[in-house]
Amino acid sequence: MGARRSRRRSLAAALALGSAAAAMAVAVAIPAHAQVSNASLRGTVKAEGGVTQVTAINVNTGLTRSVAVGENGSYNIASLPVGTYRLELTTPGGVRRTDEFTLSVGQSAVLDFDFSQPDIASDDGAIIVTGTRLRSMEGGEVGTNISQRLIEQLPQNNRNFLAFADLAPGVQFITAGNDQSRLQGGAQGSNSVNIFIDGVGQKDYVLKNGITGQDSTQGNPFPQLAVGEYRVISSNYKAEFDQVSSVAITAVTKSGTNEFHGEAFVDFTNQSLRDPRPSELAGSKVKTKDFQFGGALGGPIIKDMLHFFATYEGKRRINPRDVTPGLQLPVDFFPTQYRDAFGPRNETFDENLYFGKLNFTPTSKDLFEFSVKYRDESGETFNSGIAAFETRTIAKVEEWRGLARWEHTSDTWINDFKVAYEDVTWGPRPLNFGNISVFNATVPNAPPLTGTRRGDILRIGAGSNFQDKGQSGWQVSDDFTWTGMEGHTFKVGVKAKWVTLRTTQQNNINPIFTYNVNYNPGGGTFNDTIPYRMEFGAAVADGDPNIRSKNFQFGIYAQDDWEVDDRLTLNIGLRWDYERTPAFLNYEHDPAIAEFVAGRASYTGPNGSVTPPYMNLTNANYDIDDYISTGSERKAFKGAWQPRLGFTYALDEEKRFAIFGGYGRSYDRTQFDFIQQELAQGLYANRVFNFNNPGDTLNTCAPSATCIPWNPAYLTAEGRAALIAGLPIGAGRELRFIKNDIKVPYSDQFSLGVRGRFNLLDLEAGYSYVESKDGFAYLLGNRRPDGNFFAPTGSPSSPFGNPPAPFGSIIIGTNGLETRANTAYFKLTKRYTEFSPWSLDATYTFTNAEANRQFGEVFSLDYPSLDDYPFVTSTGVRKHRFVMAGTVDLPIGVTLSGKFQIASPKYLNAFVNTAGPPPSRTIVSTKTEGNGDLWGFRQMDLSATKYIPIGFINDEARLRLRVDIINLFNDRNYSGFNSVTGLRNPNDLGIDGPPRTIKVSAGFSF
Repeated sequence: MGARRSRRRSLAAALALGSAAAAMAVAVAIPAHAQVSNASLRGTVKAEGGVTQVTAINVNTGLTRSVAVGENGSYNIASLPVGTYRLELTTPGGVRRTDEFTLSVGQSAVLDFDFSQPDIASDDGAIIVTGTRLRSMEGGEVGTNISQRLIEQLPQNNRNFLAFADLAPGVQFITAGNDQSRLQGGAQGSNSVNIFIDGVGQKDYVLKNGITGQDSTQGNPFPQLAVGEYRVISSNYKAEFDQVSSVAITAVTKSGTNEFHGEAFVDFTNQSLRDPRPSELAGSKVKTKDFQFGGALGGPIIKDMLHFFATYEGKRRINPRDVTPGLQLPVDFFPTQYRDAFGPRNETFDENLYFGKLNFTPTSKDLFEFSVKYRDESGETFNSGIAAFETRTIAKVEEWRGLARWEHTSDTWINDFKVAYEDVTWGPRPLNFGNISVFNATVPNAPPLTGTRRGDILRIGAGSNFQDKGQSGWQVSDDFTWTGMEGHTFKVGVKAKWVTLRTTQQNNINPIFTYNVNYNPGGGTFNDTIPYRMEFGAAVADGDPNIRSKNFQFGIYAQDDWEVDDRLTLNIGLRWDYERTPAFLNYEHDPAIAEFVAGRASYTGPNGSVTPPYMNLTNANYDIDDYISTGSERKAFKGAWQPRLGFTYALDEEKRFAIFGGYGRSYDRTQFDFIQQELAQGLYANRVFNFNNPGDTLNTCAPSATCIPWNPAYLTAEGRAALIAGLPIGAGRELRFIKNDIKVPYSDQFSLGVRGRFNLLDLEAGYSYVESKDGFAYLLGNRRPDGNFFAPTGSPSSPFGNPPAPFGSIIIGTNGLETRANTAYFKLTKRYTEFSPWSLDATYTFTNAEANRQFGEVFSLDYPSLDDYPFVTSTGVRKHRFVMAGTVDLPIGVTLSGKFQIASPKYLNAFVNTAGPPPSRTIVSTKTEGNGDLWGFRQMDLSATKYIPIGFINDEARLRLRVDIINLFNDRNYSGFNSVTGLRNPNDLGIDGPPRTIKVSAGFSF
C-alpha cells in the first residue's frame, strides 16, 4: 500500500512538473541569457543547510553542465543546447533529482525550488524534488516559438519549415502563383529578414529574399527533417542578432542521441488529386506532380560522448503554367501563326538537400559540433503570363555550408567559438538563344473605363535571364557570457567575416525587338516586321562582365541582462557593425564620361566625333559630383550603432502577468545586386536603340546616335556589331551613378504589451511600431534643358527623351525608401502536453502600414527625388490577418491538425493626374474588392495522421499514414486587380496559393 501511494505521489509530481516544463509557460522578463540558438536556465533554491551545486543532464545525449549555487541560493546555467533535461541538486544530505523538463530554442527559463515542500521518493530510492512551474522569459521580444510537434503535424504543401512563421505577429509566409515562397515582416521587403541556423546567419548579400538560395525558387532553404524547432521574432531582438531589420528567425538542428533513431517518408500528389485551376474550368487539367521523399538517421558512436545525425530530402515537381495574352485580349486577336503560343504548359523543378552533424562532448565542460549542408536545385523556370514556353530559363542553385563549434563552460562563464564556411551559386540561363520578339498594342479600355490602354501582349523567341551570382567565404565568431555578478548576466561577442561576392549579369544577351502591332505601314493588321525599339546586351570594349568584391564584415556587441529586483528585469545592449565593399569603394567612373555628363567637357568618340557637354544638369535638383567617383571619395559606413533596450515588469508575485516593452535599432545592409549595376556599366552594358518609323506617332524620338532608322540587318549579330562599332564606346547604354556617401538601411523598433499565463494557456496583447529608413532606390537622373524634371506644360512625363546622347539615360542610386508600420496584435497559445494532448496557436494582427514607394519597387523613375513620393498605404501588407493552427491526438492513434488563414483585401497604388502645374499627378491607394464579402485571402488546410506500431523493431517503431487537404474550401484567391478601380480583372485567372489539393504521405520511424 505504501509503495503504491509513493508511486501515486511521484506520478502527481511528475504531472505537475512535467506538464509545466514541456509547456514553456510565458511569464516575465526580457530575453535573458540564452544564446541565439541555445537555451538558458536559472532560478533559486531554498533549503536548510544549503545547496552547493546544480547539474543539468541531457537525458538523451548525456551532456552535463554544472554550476555552483550562490550565497543567496541562486543558480545560472547560461547556455544549454535545446533538449530534455533533469537537474541534480547537491546538498549536505546527498543528491536530489528533479523530474524531466524540456528547453526550447532561444528560451530563457526559470525554475525555482523550495525544500520546505515535501520530497517524493521514486521507486529506485532517489529523491524527486518538486520545483515551481518552469517559466519562460521572453521579455521585450515580439514573436513566437514553433515546436517540433507543429513542424511535424501541421498541414503544408511544400515541406518548407518556415511555412508556420506567420503564427508570429506581423509575419507573412507568402507563396505566389508561381509556387515561389518568401518570408516578410511588416511593411519591409523580404531582403530585410535573416535566419540563424545553429547561431549562424544565412544572409544573402547579393540577392533579394533575405537568405541564400531563396531568390526566385520553389526550393526550401533547409531539410525539414533536420530542423528541431525555431523561434520567430518580429521585432525587438537582442544585440546578438545582426544583418536584419525586420524578421529574425533562430533555428536549431537535430542531433544524434544515445539511442538509434531514424525515419523515412514519401509525399505525393498530382493533377488527379486536385481541383481545376480557374484557367482549367473550361477544359482539362494540366499535368501536375509533386513528389517529395527523404530520410534521417541518428544515434551514438560513443555513448554519452560522440553522436551523429544525417538526413536527405528530395523534391521532384511538375507545375502547371498558362500562357495568356496581355491586356486581357482574346487569342483570336493574333494572327494564326502566334495562336499556338497560348495555352497550358509545364514547368519542372528538382531539389536535393543533404545535412550531416557530429556532436562530441569529451568532458562535462566542452561541447564540439561539426555540421555540413549541401543544396542542389535544377529544372526549367517558366511563369504564367505573356511569355511563350520557348522563352523559359534553366534554373541552377548550389549551396555548401559548414560549421565547426566549440563551447567551453566554467562555473561562472561560457565561451562559444564558431568557424563557418559558405559557398552559394545562383545561375539561371536561357534555354534557347536567338532573337526575342515582344509585341506591344494599344486597345480600347473595357467598360466602365474609357480611353485606351497600352502594353505588351506576347513575348516569343529566346530567353533573356543570363546570370551567375553568389557568395563564398569564412566567418569566425566568439561569444563570451559571464554570470559572476549577482543579478547580472554579461555577454559580449565579436564576428569577423571574409566573403567574396560575385556577379555576372548578361541579361539581354539575346536581343529584344519590340513591335507596335498597331503600326501598319504596309496596310497589314498586325505589324511584326518593323520594330520601334531594339535592346541588347554587349561587352563594353574588352570588359569582363565577371565582377568580384572581397568584402570584410565586422560586428561587435555587449549586453547586460539585469534583474533589478524580483519583478523588474532590464536588458541593455549595444551593437556596432561595419562592412567594407572594395568593388564599390574603389570604383572609378570613366573621367571622360563624368566630365561630359557634368557639363564640363565635350565627349570625343573613338571615330573622332565630338558631342557637346550635357548641360541639362546645371540647374538640376541634385549635384552629379556627389555621385561621381574617382576612387577616393567613398568611405565605408561607420555609423551603424544599434542600441537594444527592453524591460519586463511582473504584476504579481507568482509572475503570471507582466508588462513588457522595448526599443531597438537594427541595421541591415545594401544588396550587392544593386551596387553591381554601377560596377558593370563599363564592362557589359545594355544598349537601347529607338527607331523613327514614319507614321508611328506613338513611338517618336529626336534623331541621335541612339535614335536611328530601322535596318533589317540589326536582326543579325553582325549587323548589331557594325552598328555599335561606329559609335562611341558604350553608346546606347545607361549610365549608373551611386551616391558616394551611401548609407545602410535600418529600422527603429518599439514595442509595448502585456502577457498572462493561465495554466497551459498563454495570452499576449501588444503594440509595435517599426519605421525603416535609408532603403536603396534608383532614380532617373535625366533632366530637361532647363534642368527641370517635368516640362512646364503638358503631360507629366519623365524626361526619358533627354538623355546624354550618345548614351542612354542617367540612373542615380541613393537612399530614401521608407516604411512605417503600426501593429496591434493579440496572441493565444494553448500548449500541448502528454496529459492534455491538444494545442492551439492563434494570432490576430492589425497593421496600418505606409511607404513612400510601391512595395518591392527599387526603380523610382516618376519623380525627381524620393522626397516627392507621397506616403501611401503599403501594397505589401494586408490590414487585418488572422492565423490559427491546432493539433489534437485522438484515442485511436490518429492525430488531426489544421491551419486557417484569413486576411483583408490588399491595396494597390496608381498614378492619378491632378490639376495645376507639374507634376500634376499623384499616387493614390485603392483597396481591392478582394475575393469574398470582407476577405481578400482565405485558406483552410487539414491533415490526419494514423500511427501504426510495429513493435518487432523496437517499442518506438511505427508506420505513419497521412492525408493533407490543402485549401479545403477551394477558395480562389485571385491576384489580378485593377489598380485604379480596385475591381478584379475578369480575364486574369491567376491565384495565390493552390486550388484544393489532396496530398498522401507514408513513412516509418524507429
